[in-house]
Amino acid sequence: MALYRRLVTDADFTEAMERQFRLRVYKDDHIVDSDGVIVRFDDNTVVSQSSVSDVAYHDRAACEFFEIRKR
Repeated sequence: MALYRRLVTDADFTEAMERQFRLRVYKDDHIVDSDGVIVRFDDNTVVSQSSVSDVAYHDRAACEFFEIRKR
């Protein structure tokens, strides 16, 4: 079973990026991205990557971000 923690602050995003936690992204109550890691982020955008050629850009204000940790 996995643990989910919502990412809200810059410190949350920095920790998830440095530790390379897997990410799940919701937009309008639908999963739009899953199992990627945060490559970079700023005040407006979070960039995640789940494979070499799969890079996604997410609007930070429009999406909800959760880190996935294994128990």
